[in-house]
Amino acid sequence: ELRKALEAYTGLERQHIVCGMGSDELIDLILRLFLKPGDEVINCPPTFGMYHFSTDVCGGRVVDVPRTEDFALDMAGIKKALTRKTKVIFVASPNNPTGNAATKKEIMELVDTGKIVVVDEAYCEFSNVTVANSVASYPNLIVLRTFSKWAGLAGLRIGYGFFPIEIANYLMKIKQPYNANAAAQAAVLASLADIEYLRLNVMKIVMERGRLFGKLKELDWLEPYPSRANFVLCSLSYSPPCHSEGAKRPKNLAREIWQQLRHKCIFVRYFDTPRLRDCLRISVGRPEDTDALIEALRALSVIATLSEMKRKQS
Repeated sequence: ELRKALEAYTGLERQHIVCGMGSDELIDLILRLFLKPGDEVINCPPTFGMYHFSTDVCGGRVVDVPRTEDFALDMAGIKKALTRKTKVIFVASPNNPTGNAATKKEIMELVDTGKIVVVDEAYCEFSNVTVANSVASYPNLIVLRTFSKWAGLAGLRIGYGFFPIEIANYLMKIKQPYNANAAAQAAVLASLADIEYLRLNVMKIVMERGRLFGKLKELDWLEPYPSRANFVLCSLSYSPPCHSEGAKRPKNLAREIWQQLRHKCIFVRYFDTPRLRDCLRISVGRPEDTDALIEALRALSVIATLSEMKRKQS
């Protein structure tokens, strides 16, 4: 019943569809199917952490090919990293946490390598960028989706994927028989029965994403990156005062801002990783949420202190 409903929603035939406890379970099943100990998986950080986690669990070796300065895929780097042991390439599009989408040309170039290419489209409904319609034409292209984001069913753990029929048949054999629980299935069927309401919500989020981006752009110490998801990643572009006693930039300014916002009951995402240490990821909310966030950012004591130090120096 669930696959039949997803066929109607997506337009792809149900024999290509496999459901799981969130797309996380499908990531694990894909790697169980294709990896032997020591086999390699191409990962493109910064990106979703489950690709690395599940590869480790399945005995594989992660080969990181970092994204470019603007978080695009390093296509030359990926192709150079391919070896006889490479079994799977993961690409999140739109990417989490950077929000940018890979182009169809890039995905097809990876498919042409002959390796299994898994395109994680968890935020597809916010971007309208997809390669799902190409799955039936290629034996090595997989596309994953979820109801966690656009439909708000994260706690119920329900995801699905589009697979070449041969791969789908193998996954149906190795997955647990009752992996998609009854409550999640009921929630999906109810969501798809009320699809216009959910699409209106998505449209509101996309519109507010544009307004949030513009408001963040007005802050001279934040640099937001264009996003096709339901969040905006920002880097700190603040130029702190230097060479004066006491005029030190906090050791970790992004973490300090994250903590000050938490004290105001405003929750954003902070990533304690080298590439993202000066970044914050901000989810799109309602207009009043955006206004409260911007007001709080403008009133941050750590920024006010640095600004005052800079003013005195100049």
